[in-house]
Amino acid sequence: MQNNWDAGFSARRKAAADAKKNLVGKYRDTTSAPELAAKLAERQAIAAARDERRAERERLKAEQQEALLAEAAERARAAEAAALAEAEERQMAEKNRIARVIEDQAARKAERDRRYAERKARSRG
Repeated sequence: MQNNWDAGFSARRKAAADAKKNLVGKYRDTTSAPELAAKLAERQAIAAARDERRAERERLKAEQQEALLAEAAERARAAEAAALAEAEERQMAEKNRIARVIEDQAARKAERDRRYAERKARSRG
């Protein structure tokens, strides 16, 4: 008495092994094909070009970043110089105001002294 199930199973196993063998054989045939080597070379060239473009973009981005930093530093220096000039201008304006106040006080004192001298001259004379 034979088991039909076993015969079917072994036949399926043999068919699967043959199919796998055929697939491996086809793969070996395609890997040795000259057109595959050409495709591989083309892919490598495309990848190299992509890497070059990426490097160029990164270089340009770094240059732009450096330019932005330099511009920001220049603006900071200009703002600092403007603030310093404004502070000096305020200080000069304050000095001028103080000088005018002192000058006005001196003029008022001189006028007061003149009037006092006139009064003294009238009372003596």
